[in-house]
Amino acid sequence: MSGAVGGESRPAGPEDPCQAREVLGIVGDKWSLLIVRNLSQGPRRFTELKRAVDGISQRMLTVTLRGLERDGILTRTVRNVMPPHVSYELTPMGRTLREATAPLLEWSLTHLTHIDAARTAYDARPDTSPA
Repeated sequence: MSGAVGGESRPAGPEDPCQAREVLGIVGDKWSLLIVRNLSQGPRRFTELKRAVDGISQRMLTVTLRGLERDGILTRTVRNVMPPHVSYELTPMGRTLREATAPLLEWSLTHLTHIDAARTAYDARPDTSPA
C-alpha cells in the first residue's frame, strides 16, 4: 500500500491509518474478541472454544482461529497422538490484546440490559426511518 503526499508516492508505514484500520477490522470483530477472552485462562482445544463461544459456527471458529494465528495473536499446537490433540493459546501479543480489550468486554456486559432496553424502545417508536 502506498500513500501520495504532494504528488509523491511513499510506502505505507506503521503510522498509516489504513493499516491500523485493517488490523482493527481483524481483531475487533466479535468472534475474535470472544475467542481471545476465552483463551485468557490458558490453552483451549477447538471443541472447548466451540462450546464456550455461544453462537459461533464450526466454520466461523475455524476461519477466526486461522486469522488470529496468521496475525500472531495465538498459536496452534498439534500433538501427534490418536486422535490428534490440537490446542490454541494466546501469544504474548495476544495477551496484550486481551488486556487492551478487557474494559470494552466488561463495559458490554455491564450495559447489555440497558442496550436491549434502548433497542426495544427505539423499535417501538412509530417512525424510526431516517429523515
